[in-house]
Amino acid sequence: MTKFEVVLIAIPAFGNFVPIVEFAQRLIDHDPRFSATILIITMPGQPLLDTCIQSRVATSATNIKFVHLPSVDHPSPDQSQSFVAHVSSLVEKQKSNVRQAITNLMGTELDSDSESNSVPQLAGLFVDMFCTSIIDVAKELDIPCYLYFASPASFLSFMLHLPILATQLTTTELAELDTELVIPGFVNPVPPSMLPPSSLKRDGCSCLLYHGRRYLETKGIIINTLQELEPHTLNSFSTSQMPRVYPIGPVLDLAGPAQWHPDQAHHQNILNWLDDQPLSSVVFLCFGSMGSFDVHQVREIAHGLERAGVRFLWSLREKPKAQLTLPNDYTSLEEVLPNGFLERTVGIGLVCGWVSQVSILAHKAIGGFVSHCGWNSILESLWHAVPIATWPIYAEQQMNAFMMVKELGLAVEIRLDYKMGSRMVLAEEVEEGIKSLMVGDIEVRKKVKEMSQKAKMAVRENGSSCTSLGTLIDELANGV
Repeated sequence: MTKFEVVLIAIPAFGNFVPIVEFAQRLIDHDPRFSATILIITMPGQPLLDTCIQSRVATSATNIKFVHLPSVDHPSPDQSQSFVAHVSSLVEKQKSNVRQAITNLMGTELDSDSESNSVPQLAGLFVDMFCTSIIDVAKELDIPCYLYFASPASFLSFMLHLPILATQLTTTELAELDTELVIPGFVNPVPPSMLPPSSLKRDGCSCLLYHGRRYLETKGIIINTLQELEPHTLNSFSTSQMPRVYPIGPVLDLAGPAQWHPDQAHHQNILNWLDDQPLSSVVFLCFGSMGSFDVHQVREIAHGLERAGVRFLWSLREKPKAQLTLPNDYTSLEEVLPNGFLERTVGIGLVCGWVSQVSILAHKAIGGFVSHCGWNSILESLWHAVPIATWPIYAEQQMNAFMMVKELGLAVEIRLDYKMGSRMVLAEEVEEGIKSLMVGDIEVRKKVKEMSQKAKMAVRENGSSCTSLGTLIDELANGV
């Protein structure tokens, strides 16, 4: 039996690394002829991500290998540089190391007995949305190159439309736009306030333009979404200029950080507290691995929670001390929360630090989710049929929130256009959003439950995503 190898690479961020590992696992589970090698880029100041990677290396199947690329000299970003620009530059500096790692794999293949089929054929290289400079390596080595897009199809539509938009702009800055944008993947015009914060910085916009253009150089685009969730957007891609699109989601790590995080006792204490709460009674507030707020915003959230009067679980993190480092748990919650808040909410609320988000969403006591609208978080909430109240912060989250509320009717709004440093979300907004989420909008809850069932059907045998993955595997195996 002929065996096949794929190589995958993603930037060093939770929202990119974990999905590409899960995609590799999904692929080899679907077809035992395949194995995978995942190239790991490291970045200083990410100890929790390093712990996650170490765990995945230790526990992954034997047909998934991990190769740590050598470190490269790379300056720390200044305050004016966007995250996208920083990581794109870091990936660019890794090109020679990626080339060497793949050459080593190919050398193993060439050195083997060609008639023995014991060494797999290198079938494809998968790059994530900000690793497109590695497409050059694929071209040099004559390897089919694919894009693995861990965000929704709607954001891919924006990325592909950005080069066209750039030629139409009368201004050089997206931040100066005052008219709504018509983007093919969206039913409704998109307000400029929904654009990703990085696109509003000159260096960030240049990077997004660069990546969006390079997507068209790939042989295919694999998206972590499903046909039933984004039909309009996926249908908008059917043009002769586009690489073939493969919606294969939801691709999720359903075990989550609970399997590797060092503070297991903390996690168990949270689950024990949830076990004592009534069915679907708790609103869960969590803002992702990079989400945090200043003291003034924290206190507005607290006042809003008290006014809403519902049971809550709040993952509260302190703002990071340096750029590109992750938030930490507060050493003293009393110093940041309103006076007496913890005493007044004892029994109905729990404020904690880090949580294993997907494990919490799976708990029967959770009835709603106040979320930053990262795509993995949205897919996890849909999978577990937990409706969302939107509070985007960074990356493409404003666009995701707009899609969930205005395009799909699968979420309620606290804020759609919040960005770090923008106008504070007041207690009244928090109260209103949580009440709408937990006791108000029955139609959204019904739609979320229906989409949960569709998502689970999509990845089963003969489901839309399972079929799409099978088509991709046939292409990889046949070298079409």
